[in-house]
Amino acid sequence: MFSVIFPGQGSQIVGMGKEFYDKYDLVKNLFKEADNTLNFSLSKLILNGPKDKLDLTVNTQPAIFLISYSIFNVVKQEFNINLNDAKYFAGHSLGEYSALACAGYLTFIDTLKILRIRGEAMQNSVPKGIGGMVAVLGSKIEIIEKLLLENKDKFKVQIANDNSDGQIVLSGKNDDLDKLIIILKNNSIKNVKLPVSAPFHCDLMINATEVMTEEINKLEFKNSDNKLISNVTAQKIDNVDDLKNLLIKQIENRVRWRESVINMIKDDINHFIEIGPGKVLSGLVKRINREVKIDTINNQGDIENLKI
Repeated sequence: MFSVIFPGQGSQIVGMGKEFYDKYDLVKNLFKEADNTLNFSLSKLILNGPKDKLDLTVNTQPAIFLISYSIFNVVKQEFNINLNDAKYFAGHSLGEYSALACAGYLTFIDTLKILRIRGEAMQNSVPKGIGGMVAVLGSKIEIIEKLLLENKDKFKVQIANDNSDGQIVLSGKNDDLDKLIIILKNNSIKNVKLPVSAPFHCDLMINATEVMTEEINKLEFKNSDNKLISNVTAQKIDNVDDLKNLLIKQIENRVRWRESVINMIKDDINHFIEIGPGKVLSGLVKRINREVKIDTINNQGDIENLKI
């Protein structure tokens, strides 16, 4: 059995999806529809840059979704490979919205609009320069949780992404992160300050939660037979009514990607297909379990080699 997974922020590059855009009218039409929906040329930004503008959260989120959705539909419509036969759909942070759209819970237009709003809300939730994120490498989640608990009176830092064994991302105010980094170094724990403009997936995102609560409650979710795995719980979402609440909670809660993958594998998933730019999730899955099959779909050759 297979799952389809969708990447989050950080996978974007200028020129992503160009091969599909040049070859398929289906993709050209989706790009045009995105430009018309958002009232600016997202397609030009994706295909030509500049990179610093593409890297702005407000642009990155709809851009990565557009590429993931385009590739998903090329696989289905041009190659007649039914990805909707997947047992589960899952995505990392904004990738959860790509999963929602491709699984049939949200329309393409609604997903574009909500991701533009989400990107702006997350970008503006904390003044620039106040917050940030640190990646911790080669450590266990239990060690980091214990370390944060022991130092809770000295600084406030939260786990933003539990990505895989040996890759955990933390969020907080930069002053607090600096204190954390000293303790990590004292414990010989490798860490890297990430080049992000905001501390995602922690309670500093409260303003974004307020915006997204209002916007998500306006959305009309459709019923679908496809099963989704939630970032917040790492479990399957049983009904549409839970979707809104979980998407709102996702803004401030950790992305439980490692647990999500483990739970899918426990439920007979032995094949993951990553749809979208880059190979970030494929790398994480490989670190979590080396036995499962992984396919990354970035170009036409990848689709031609895909066997499910």
